[in-house]
Amino acid sequence: MKTTRILAVAVLIVASGLAVHVALSQQPGIKRTDLQRHDLSVPGREVIQVRVELAPGVSFPKHTHPGEEIIYVLEGALEYEVEGKPAVTLKAGEVLFIPAGTVHAAKNVGSGNAAELATYVVEKGKPLVVVVK
Repeated sequence: MKTTRILAVAVLIVASGLAVHVALSQQPGIKRTDLQRHDLSVPGREVIQVRVELAPGVSFPKHTHPGEEIIYVLEGALEYEVEGKPAVTLKAGEVLFIPAGTVHAAKNVGSGNAAELATYVVEKGKPLVVVVK
């Protein structure tokens, strides 16, 4: 009985994280396409790759991840606000590293669509995106 409750709580925690991920991906002007997800040789860690597209002027709100994020800008111009650093605008071909748990946000500051390839090395079973108010 106790194991069943623990399992139920774990499922709810994971599902709530997925709900936030889905809700953010369905925000008007944002499209998230999950590309791949694999366990790593490091116990309890996984890698996830996602293509994130933002329409002109659209922002992805402040959030964190339970691991590192490596960003490669595919097209357009994206402004990133990373806690403790000045805002930076990156264009296609440029990269950014965001340490685990660091609050950050992104905004399409160009006149056309913008896209990034986000690679996450994160703790398995935790919500991928945690919105910060």
